[in-house]
Amino acid sequence: MARAQFEKHQVLKNSSDAFWRLGYNATSMQVIFEKTGLKPGSVYLAFGNKEGLFKEALNYYAQQSIARVTSSLEEANVLEESICLILLGFVDDAFEQNYCSCFLVKSQLELSGAPDLQAYAIAHLRDIESVYAHFLGKKYSMEDAKIKATSLMMHIFGIRVYGYHQTTKSQMIAGLQSGLPWLPWERMISQSRIDNAH
Repeated sequence: MARAQFEKHQVLKNSSDAFWRLGYNATSMQVIFEKTGLKPGSVYLAFGNKEGLFKEALNYYAQQSIARVTSSLEEANVLEESICLILLGFVDDAFEQNYCSCFLVKSQLELSGAPDLQAYAIAHLRDIESVYAHFLGKKYSMEDAKIKATSLMMHIFGIRVYGYHQTTKSQMIAGLQSGLPWLPWERMISQSRIDNAH
């Protein structure tokens, strides 16, 4: 059983990479067979069809994202500082040579013509928002925590979509400072690996 679970984990990782890079519509089942090394019968038996595999791949990606955010916030000495570092990390990611945005964000934008699949991506983004709201709720009122979590997600979405083609790191960080003034930016920017000279 452990072997089967490991194989499924690897299949989902490889499949999510393909859907993430190419998009749902451009990822053919032939690409999936090549990326996973599985025969068509095995894929269809395990996942039903392309849509079923996509949903499981999207869920796999989302759970990895949730685990990373949760771990960062759980280990934080100061919650707001940890959130700053997460956001600065997203900015840094956006300037990597092979940057590919966020699988969930890309899927939400791509799948406007497929409401069911789009709703699936949106639901996972809301799950991530709920994680931020949960931790913020330990320090702020729940109403304020939810507003702050929504604001965070709006800025994260902006980072993921706007990207380095439109601006510079320093401009992007200045935008975060302006839009999220309740976070301790000055202290965290000096500690981050962001190079504002770019």
